Amino acid sequence: MSYAIIRNDKLTRVDAQGSYIHNDRRSKGHSNKDIDPTRTHLNFWCKKNELTYIREFDKMKKEYDLKGTIRSNSNIMCEMLITSDNAFFNKIGLEETKRYFKESYKFVCNYKNLGEKYIVSAAVHLDETTPHMHLVYIPVIHTKDKEGNDIDKICCRDFWKGRDSYRQLQNAFHKYITSKGFDLERGLPVEETGAKHEKIGDLKKLTNFENTKKVLDNIKLELPETPNINDIKLIKLNREKVENEIIKPKDDKIMELYQENLKLHNELSKQVNLVNKAEKYQKERDSILADNKALHNQVDSIKAEYKEKEFDIEWKYKSKIKSLEKENTHLHKIIDKFYETVDKFIVWICHKFGIGESKELVKNFEKETHTYLDPKIQLKHEEKDYELCR
Repeated sequence: MSYAIIRNDKLTRVDAQGSYIHNDRRSKGHSNKDIDPTRTHLNFWCKKNELTYIREFDKMKKEYDLKGTIRSNSNIMCEMLITSDNAFFNKIGLEETKRYFKESYKFVCNYKNLGEKYIVSAAVHLDETTPHMHLVYIPVIHTKDKEGNDIDKICCRDFWKGRDSYRQLQNAFHKYITSKGFDLERGLPVEETGAKHEKIGDLKKLTNFENTKKVLDNIKLELPETPNINDIKLIKLNREKVENEIIKPKDDKIMELYQENLKLHNELSKQVNLVNKAEKYQKERDSILADNKALHNQVDSIKAEYKEKEFDIEWKYKSKIKSLEKENTHLHKIIDKFYETVDKFIVWICHKFGIGESKELVKNFEKETHTYLDPKIQLKHEEKDYELCR
């Protein structure tokens, strides 16, 4: 099982300069043999420093009015190393590896209310044996001065106050990173393991498989030289007895051991080939699984996007339908009012000019003009005429 690893170191001005040179790859000749210059272009920053760490510190101290007594040998910054092991990173693939470090960066920004503005640099190295992030920050605590005013103060001692401070860091980081979908065990801090701090390059271990390959390389299949019978000078024993009782049994034994050694070599060769193939297929499988997971995430994202669009479209149509229904109701009222007004108008005309009954007037109008005052009847009449003409 892989572990969620997070460590913290305190930096003086001298230490900070050394970290800057390493993290930003400022050295022309790397003393660290794990660095592969052909892969350095793969490195990236979650937050890129514009100046050296020391100049960034001086700039931020002034800009944010950071308090605290700073001496020449004071710890002015801290550096977190965040990583896991190669098996974990190979399994999840490049895109998830990047997400792992971006989520880790978010965690540190919010840890102990630190704030992103106090992060000096967060460099992710993919050009070394194991992917990892160097996150350099100013340990700022939010407190009050003697007058009770709120201040931000630089103090490594108070930021990491308490004997179990690193244990709390491990617990919080493991809880956060697993909540983001990364299947990792909780790492163990130094105070729990008693282990000495070691660099990543010193953590390489030889597996049983590597030992097997080493044994295989050292096996010798040549037969050892046997003494020539003519060189054996025996006074009392004859040549035939020496050959039958001494030389021949030894030759037989040597041949038997040689055959066993040959079988062992063949068997170990098969095992090595089998393990090599298994490792190859395992990497391919992990890569496929990682791609599959990325595709699932992409599909889920597309589904969520279209679900949101579907909701928006449905809401817009419902709103439009409601508006049309309201408009339709209003039009019905207008038409009803128009009918009522026309009826009143016809009655008024008849009365005004002594024409007679309004019904008779309407009837004559419809007969002479072939037009009906009722629009519904008129539409039906016109549709009927249209069908007859086709």
